[in-house]
Amino acid sequence: MTWSIRWKIMTGTLVVVACGLLIAGVMTIQALERQHLAQLGEALEAKTKLVEYGLQSLFDTARSSLPPAQLQDAARDFSSRAMARVTLIAIDGTVLADSAVRGIDLSTLENHKSRPEVDQALTSGQGQDIRASRTTGERTMYRAVLLNTTQDASPLVVRVGLPMAVLDRELSETRDHIIFALGVAFLAALTLSVWLAHNITKPLSDIVAAARQLDSGNHALHIRTTAQDEVGLLASTLNHVADQLQTKVDELSEDRAQLLAVLTSMVEGVMVMDYRGHILQVNPALERMFGISRIEARGRPCIDLFRHQQLNELVAGILRSPAHHQDEIVLPLTGRCLQIEASPAGGKRENEACVVLVFHDITDLRRLEKIRKDFVANVSHELRTPLTSIKGYVEALLDGAKDDPVASSNFLDIILKQSDRLNLIIQDLLELSKIESGGISFKEEPIELKSLIERALSVVRPIADKNRHHLTTMIDAALPAVAGDEGRLVQVLTNLLDNAIKYTPEGGTITVDATRVALEKTEPHANAIDISVADTGIGIPEQDRPRVFERFYRVDRARSRELGGTGLGLAIVKHIVEGHGGQVWVEANHPRGSRFVVRLPINPNRQLPAHWRDASRA
Repeated sequence: MTWSIRWKIMTGTLVVVACGLLIAGVMTIQALERQHLAQLGEALEAKTKLVEYGLQSLFDTARSSLPPAQLQDAARDFSSRAMARVTLIAIDGTVLADSAVRGIDLSTLENHKSRPEVDQALTSGQGQDIRASRTTGERTMYRAVLLNTTQDASPLVVRVGLPMAVLDRELSETRDHIIFALGVAFLAALTLSVWLAHNITKPLSDIVAAARQLDSGNHALHIRTTAQDEVGLLASTLNHVADQLQTKVDELSEDRAQLLAVLTSMVEGVMVMDYRGHILQVNPALERMFGISRIEARGRPCIDLFRHQQLNELVAGILRSPAHHQDEIVLPLTGRCLQIEASPAGGKRENEACVVLVFHDITDLRRLEKIRKDFVANVSHELRTPLTSIKGYVEALLDGAKDDPVASSNFLDIILKQSDRLNLIIQDLLELSKIESGGISFKEEPIELKSLIERALSVVRPIADKNRHHLTTMIDAALPAVAGDEGRLVQVLTNLLDNAIKYTPEGGTITVDATRVALEKTEPHANAIDISVADTGIGIPEQDRPRVFERFYRVDRARSRELGGTGLGLAIVKHIVEGHGGQVWVEANHPRGSRFVVRLPINPNRQLPAHWRDASRA
């Protein structure tokens, strides 16, 4: 059981006071008893001397032994005068006279030689004792002296006894008064100790409560006390410490909030480890990169959590030699490319930052670098082909072919065609660059799909008729108007139809289809329109379909150059469709050929202008 300091102070004070009062009371009672006994003894001694003197005079007058009756009368006479019990005892212990006993009963009294006071009187001439009388039953103080009567008679012992009933009653009353006074003093001490313990421990209790609030995180406290002693000094010191602690906590909280805000908002992943290689902290970006959670990562060794050999070697290297390290890794599952910068933080103990690793996701950068390299290589290749042809025919003309009218005319026609092709490539590159950089803004106007498709078909119909292709359309009559740039969407359909005509043998069929579809997976109330261009041509292999929308990518390069393609048409189509919020993809057209699908979104909740709604109804 744990006692509070208030109970300790109060209990200790009461124990000390109680012990002091008890000792004082016992000593006072004993002193009073001794005083009363001394006074009673003095009175008894005086009475004894008075009785002794009277008896001595009586024996001197009689000059012979007195009869028992006269001794009994003398004992009673002296007893009435001295107001005490008088007993005359022979030296052999026989009671000769006793004022408290009738004469006829003297013979029944036992021998008194063994009484302590009688024995002392026979031995030393006088004796004294306090005890309960066997004759009267009262507690009595006895004093005995040896009296020499006459030369002829034997000495006898004169014993005088004073009952102590009155003395005992007075002592009992005095003892009761003292005990009552001690009880009152103890109650006063109890009240004083409670008051004193409260005054001493109240500030301490406030300090304890304040310390508990500090422990629970409440630093905005103030201990109120008017004490000027050590307790007051402790309270003021604790108030000062609390203020300083609150200031430090506020500073640390602000710094921590700023640090967490920085770590949370960083695109780069951050991981902090101690000297053992155990993870102390990771930010959300790193969680997304590696697909882990902060709770899962904290406290675990890096080598057990990631199990990436190159990363573990980098961590082991910086833990061995605290210096700046840099490396690149590729995640096996996602294929993401990460650049790692590891810097020492200086911590040498557990749960203290020793290494900070910053992960930069350079996947897009590396992809762009690859695209740039491929683009430069493709552009160089595509431009080199017509330039080489132009240069070769110009050299042939300079070598003498210009003198041959037929050859020079053919050569100039070829040079013109290659120049047109070169110009077409440059125009497509410029247009693609403008679209990607946002230099071209798309209009938002109501477009009727039927007229849009007819306009695109009218552009390619002469070429299709020349190759004896069959152009068919399947357009839903209830299709609503869509919002977009009509000129750019005509360009999309024209490019798709042109590719279908180029790669479809003579007599083939090209079908344009437009239907309305529901996008149930994303938004139940959203709709879209799919415009598809299907042909019965040579088709596109399955492995090449995902890449046909890349710049300069060709399934059959020789055939593409022969047909005059630049390799940029489908890339332009993709950017235009995505600029309208749509999608484009290619799939197989069974039993043969290809099918390109352009999906344009429709939002039925969107409020179109009145002239748009009118155009939609038309």
